[in-house]
Amino acid sequence: MRRRISEMPVARLATVDAACRPHLVPICFVVDGDTIYFAVDAKPKRTSDLKRLRNIAANPAVSVLFDHYEDDWNRLWWVRVDGAAHVVDDAAEAGRAIDLLVGRYAQYGRARPGGPVVAISIERMSGWSPA
Repeated sequence: MRRRISEMPVARLATVDAACRPHLVPICFVVDGDTIYFAVDAKPKRTSDLKRLRNIAANPAVSVLFDHYEDDWNRLWWVRVDGAAHVVDDAAEAGRAIDLLVGRYAQYGRARPGGPVVAISIERMSGWSPA
């Protein structure tokens, strides 16, 4: 399953706010060992006060869904990772995570993410495919 999630270019991050309302956003990510990293990047956003970051501060339990769709349903699959997220405070770890993201996404080479960087500790994985 880890090989599949490392091949996927986009995933969806699920968080919940302090009132237990769900929030779902796509993320660009990189997997490093038992950690998934993503960073706030330069893509246009309505605000820099991002709900996903407020939600993680209120409740670090998150899920990330990776999936693949094709018209040939024999090639469908999904993987869900459950874990605990936190904003990375250590500058060296954040810099390394951004370097890994730049290595994965050419767009980040042209517009390096400014952060903050979020780390998700993988606690549980589940998935499905027809094979």
